[in-house]
Amino acid sequence: MKVTFTAKLKLRHSPEQKIALDAVTLAYRDALNHTSRVAFEQNKMSSAMKLQTLTYTGIRETFDLPSQMACNVPRQVAATNKGLWTKLKQHNDRQAQIITVKPKRRFRPFRGFDAPAKYVSRTLTYNFGRDFSWKKGQQVSVQTLEGRQVMAYEGYAAHLKHIEAGCKIGAAKLYYQRGKRQYYLLVSFEVDLPDPQPADHKTVVGVDVGQRYHAVVTDTRDRSLFFSGQAINQKKGCFEAVRKTLQRKGTRSATRRLIAFSGRERRFIADRNHSLAAQILNAYPEAVIGLENLKDIRERVGPHTRTKADKTAKVAGGSEQAKAEKRRKNNRRRSQWSFAELQTFIAYKAPFKGSMAVQVDAHYTSQQCVKCGHTSKQNRPGSGLLFVCEVCGFQVHADLLGARNIALRTLAVRQDWTATGALSVRPDVSDKEAKAARLLRYAELRWSPDTSP
Repeated sequence: MKVTFTAKLKLRHSPEQKIALDAVTLAYRDALNHTSRVAFEQNKMSSAMKLQTLTYTGIRETFDLPSQMACNVPRQVAATNKGLWTKLKQHNDRQAQIITVKPKRRFRPFRGFDAPAKYVSRTLTYNFGRDFSWKKGQQVSVQTLEGRQVMAYEGYAAHLKHIEAGCKIGAAKLYYQRGKRQYYLLVSFEVDLPDPQPADHKTVVGVDVGQRYHAVVTDTRDRSLFFSGQAINQKKGCFEAVRKTLQRKGTRSATRRLIAFSGRERRFIADRNHSLAAQILNAYPEAVIGLENLKDIRERVGPHTRTKADKTAKVAGGSEQAKAEKRRKNNRRRSQWSFAELQTFIAYKAPFKGSMAVQVDAHYTSQQCVKCGHTSKQNRPGSGLLFVCEVCGFQVHADLLGARNIALRTLAVRQDWTATGALSVRPDVSDKEAKAARLLRYAELRWSPDTSP
């Protein structure tokens, strides 16, 4: 089994070498923005070959980039536009589905193509063997406008071990962190790992991600971990308060501070997710870890909006303002929910611990009783943290119930893997009959043999 990792290498550059890296990254960024404007004028062109034909000569003459970088620029812009075209199609499909269900809902236009894609970060792409190569003594040679620059690097020991062993190296990105005034080289490499076997993963784990509890984890032996998000959410609230103050101020210095502040908040959240992923994998090594498939969860659930009761309520004391503020707070927290990043970190780190991550259906994981199989919204009174089955009376923490349901569905995937010899996750299809068949199978799963009649 071939697995691709990304090594973050800190470059030990001198002041002179930093000046050379500054020049090439700024020239590359200017070339990206120039090419983006050309592509926008050509009807948002997404063909890399056509865009390269139009812009290659101009990039070489105007920005003095080496030939390989001059080829990478139109490819990157074309890939960006191709992604935007895909998002446009998905956006229109979702809006059509929403309007079908709610005819009075206004069609929201896609804003991605209102202007050419703008590139701000000083990041460029290197090709192994052409723009960068390894040197003896843990050094790397990278291309600049003034020729090659050789500098030492450091990084995660496990990544360095694979690089020194001569693994297959892919492309790299030169990334600049403004706060530290430091350049990093993000190198992708491929490692051959033994094909996973069911016998190698005897533990089955379910991970339920949420906003009040960022992660609730349990295995089939009922060993559970709770990771509360209260302190993190309070910290996010502090970030939000400072951001509002700077936005109201509106000066140039406030705008600069906002940019730096957004990077700080993003790094804070990423550090939290890295820490959570590491704790989960250290607690459950060599396991099959089930993660919910939450693709397009925000579009499916939708934002909190004013209900008919809110509009007709005539309660004194500013209750309308309180409700509106509560809706805004809920929408903000939902938009800041970084579940995909956490799941990506878990899946990325899992092979280093001898584990593997699979995605399972997320339908009704917080509404389905693990004791009798009954599924209903009424099992969650007030949508709180307590699950109370209206049929058998079983009570449990709602997020723990979700983790148990995910673990049971992961166990079903592992059983199919053992029986067939092929790891096949449940297909994410829209066919109603296929979905009904999967949900019927899930309803037969039980956490304990002590079930209700």
